[in-house]
Amino acid sequence: MHWNVGKVKITKIVELETVGSTRFILPLATNEEIQKLPWLIPHFANEEGRLKMSIHSLLVETPSRRIIVDTGLGNDKQGRNVPTWNNRKDPFLDTLTATGFAPDSIDTVLCTHLHVDHVGWNTKLVGGEWVPTFANARYVFGRTEFEHWRDHSDEPDKKAVFGDSVKPIADAGKADLVPSDHRLSDEITLIPTPGHSPGHMSLHIKSDGEEGLLTGDVAHHPCQMAHLDWSSTADSDPKASAETRRELFGRFADTPTLVIGGHFNAGHIKREGASFKFIALG
Repeated sequence: MHWNVGKVKITKIVELETVGSTRFILPLATNEEIQKLPWLIPHFANEEGRLKMSIHSLLVETPSRRIIVDTGLGNDKQGRNVPTWNNRKDPFLDTLTATGFAPDSIDTVLCTHLHVDHVGWNTKLVGGEWVPTFANARYVFGRTEFEHWRDHSDEPDKKAVFGDSVKPIADAGKADLVPSDHRLSDEITLIPTPGHSPGHMSLHIKSDGEEGLLTGDVAHHPCQMAHLDWSSTADSDPKASAETRRELFGRFADTPTLVIGGHFNAGHIKREGASFKFIALG
C-alpha cells in the first residue's frame, strides 16, 4: 500500500494486523459507538464495530532521502508485557527487501516516539548482541523523548525496550537527538505532539502543493478524529493527548491532507460544520 504527496512517496509495510481486542487501548470505542461512525466501515472497522488496527512501518522516499518511520516490534525481543510480542520470528526484513527497501538502502530512521511497538526493528540480534538493523542510517530521536526514557523509565518492561532497541543505537554513535520541531528535509518538518508520550513528534510533509501528516500515535485509530476526547490508556498524559488532537487536526481541518496514523490506514480530513469527517481512500 502506498500514497504520494507531491514528489514524496509513502509505502506502508505491515508487521502485524488485528481486528478487535482493542478495548484495552481505547475503552470508549465500544462496538455501538463505532457503528455510529459508518465512514469507518469497512476500512477501519468491521460491520460489528470492531476496530481494525495494525503495527507497521512507513517508508518515505523524498527526492534525496529514504526514511523509515517507526520500526514496529522486532524479532527476538524479550521482557514485553504482551506475551506474543516476545521472541518473535517475523519475516519483516525480507518483506522490506522484497518491496525494494533493503535495510542497507535506508539512510534515516525516524521514531515518532520510543514505545515498544515503534522501536523494535531499530536493532537485530547478532551473535548475542543488539546491533543497528539499518547499518547505513542515522537514527533520529526527539531529544525530549530520548532523555525522558533514558532518565525515568525504571519499570522492567521499559528498561528492556530502551536497553535492546534504543540504547544500542546511541552506543553505536548512530543517534541524532533533535528538537521536536526539527526540519528533516526540504519536504518534511517535525511537529511537537506531546501527550501520548512526553516528546512525541508527528511529521508534516509538503511537496508540490500537497500535504500529508504522519501522526504516529496522536490517534491510535481514526475514530479519535471524531471523538477528540477519546484518549488511549497508553497515553502518558490523557488531557494533553486530547488537546494535541484538537490542535493538530484543527490546524489541518480546512486543508486536503493525507493522514496516516501509526496504527491505521489513510484518508483526508474534511471540515463539515463544526465536526471532522475522515474520508477513506480505499
